[in-house]
Amino acid sequence: MSSIEAFAERLGSYLEPEQVNLVRRAYFYAEQAHDGQTRRSGEPYVTHPLAVADILADMHMDHQSLMAAMLHDVIEDTGIPKDALVSQFGETVAELVDGVSKLTQMTFETKAEAQAENFQKMALAMARDIRVILVKLADRLHNMRTLGALSGEKRRRIAKETLEIYAPIANRLGMHSLSTEFEDLGFKAMYPMRSQLIARAVRNARGNRKELLNRILETLQNRLREEGLPGRVVGREKHLYGIYQKMRGKRKSFNEIMDVYAFRIIVDKPDTCYRVLGAVHSLYKPFPGRFKDYIAIPKSNGYQSLHTTLFGLHGVPIEIQIRTEEMEELANNGIAAHWVYKSKDEIINGNHARTRQWLKGVLELQERAGNSLEFIENVKIDLFPDEVYIFTPKGRIMELPKGATPVDFAYAVHTDVGNSCIACRVNRRLAPLSEPLQSGQTVEIITAPGARPNPAWLSFVITGKARSNIRHFLKHQRHSESISLGERLLDKVLASFDTSLEDIPEPRIRQVLEDCKMEHLEDLLSDIGLGNRMAYVVARRLLASDAPGGSTGSPRTDAEKPSDQSVRELPLAIRGTEGLVVSFARCCNPIPGDPIVGYLSSGKGMVIHQETCNNLADRGHADEKILHLTWDKDVTGEFTIELRVELEHQRGIIAQLATGVTMADASIDKISVDERDGRTSVVQLVIRVRDRLHLSQLIKRIRALNGVLRITRLKN
Repeated sequence: MSSIEAFAERLGSYLEPEQVNLVRRAYFYAEQAHDGQTRRSGEPYVTHPLAVADILADMHMDHQSLMAAMLHDVIEDTGIPKDALVSQFGETVAELVDGVSKLTQMTFETKAEAQAENFQKMALAMARDIRVILVKLADRLHNMRTLGALSGEKRRRIAKETLEIYAPIANRLGMHSLSTEFEDLGFKAMYPMRSQLIARAVRNARGNRKELLNRILETLQNRLREEGLPGRVVGREKHLYGIYQKMRGKRKSFNEIMDVYAFRIIVDKPDTCYRVLGAVHSLYKPFPGRFKDYIAIPKSNGYQSLHTTLFGLHGVPIEIQIRTEEMEELANNGIAAHWVYKSKDEIINGNHARTRQWLKGVLELQERAGNSLEFIENVKIDLFPDEVYIFTPKGRIMELPKGATPVDFAYAVHTDVGNSCIACRVNRRLAPLSEPLQSGQTVEIITAPGARPNPAWLSFVITGKARSNIRHFLKHQRHSESISLGERLLDKVLASFDTSLEDIPEPRIRQVLEDCKMEHLEDLLSDIGLGNRMAYVVARRLLASDAPGGSTGSPRTDAEKPSDQSVRELPLAIRGTEGLVVSFARCCNPIPGDPIVGYLSSGKGMVIHQETCNNLADRGHADEKILHLTWDKDVTGEFTIELRVELEHQRGIIAQLATGVTMADASIDKISVDERDGRTSVVQLVIRVRDRLHLSQLIKRIRALNGVLRITRLKN
């Protein structure tokens, strides 16, 4: 470890003398504050802050970041207050130290909830000043390099957290060098045997490949000289964790991965990159479809480079990356390179702006997420780097994670576009909303004014933004629908007593809300709509004229059975468009025209069954949870039914059956055929119809087909 004087001399190569003095002063302050403290290894504690500053100096970070690195444990470990740092080193440095201290207090070893809460703190700290996370990453890197002094269990916990959180963040900020070192150190601590095994195999493979590697390197250098192109060629090593992940994830053998020869060509300016690309393509044949231009379309973390794969000598694959010195610096140090190339505004501002954009998205996810676990689930999706590049109809490029669908694209354009999306065109052709998108496609989203998100989208969207917005919308929609249903159920019971909710005095409503420990009438109505409270019991409490609390008992006696025989049951009309809090039972598939009842299922709202459904009798449902219903005269929409059709074996009979259903203006959701014997088959159809009249017309048409023996509607 270098002394402070040697370190200060290093800093002189890129910082002003007064800035170096400020860093030196921060070191002596930390040395005094940590006096008497040692690390697990027995070294004086101050060696750790100096090592953290050393890592940041390798990235040429600014003097304030280096001062914060020197002081990052002072608040937490020595009891020196933040105010003292403000007076000594200024507001900015004190804020950075405070931000890092708060992140250091994160334990991550408790339940997932706690880990998620802490991750939220990290996101907020990053959004305030990105340097907070850079100091924290350097702190974590030195801790990972010195893990040997810790117990096995603690080592594994820290390594797991590094692989899951810190390595992806470093990668997302474009800091490739840091990310790969995190991964290799984490891999070594988590799986020491596997790490040693792969390391040994890599050493052996490199020894065997050395001659061929040198020949290819020499050939590439000669070609650049012949073409008069300035540039240096370097062999690119695959890191251990990357090899391990490919072996596991892509089911590749070690030899398959190591048989690819990787090189990087570093040149002076972007124009030369394309000329070098032409030169290497004339030297070896390129693999079709393996060329990527990340210079014209940078990755979302700011990474820029040309990638191509060639057929080398004896058909050996050669992977080549071509980039400028600045791009190389940006690829290795990412957002940290912002402080190096201050003069190259357009490159850095682009990179910095991308990070800011990502952080803004992280904060938006935080606002939308229902809880911290949902937040961390959404952010983790966005931390993994594979991307596809999609064009809007006007030619704007959108970056999305691999596997993203048109719905993800719609939400990436704007939340309102996602919420009102009904269909899409991919390369001008109508396509399913669930179809994964490919780079280079042009996507157009078709919206409609009254449209709203479909709960089924949650099964295929992959971006955090789409997932959190759909959940947020459905949560609010469910809440408003449960209030609406609760009000209808309560009014139905009150009408039996010749009154309505409007006639109940305000003080009486307030008293009942107080008894139920609720603040707003909407909360009580929502509880009724979700099936958590019985409308009858709430109505009796609202009508009770005696002392507070009424004559029907406490709020948790909702299961009691109504005994007042004078209540006239007025059936509730169902329209079929009530939304998320009214669903139709799959056991009996009721459709308009069937006699129906509603069962109030706690937390789910009302499930509608046919009156004769066996499940209601089998479960022994209490009468007070069963509601008499009727169909509204203006029912709209399609309803699912299941038909069982017995057929004689005939050529093309299934096709005739499907045509018959289509001709009856119905649609088939599912069809399955079971051969009973050599002469007959049983076909089960799940079909959408409008009502019982439509169903009878459909059955009549199917029965008329030659070869149909029997047709039955399945009800349980």
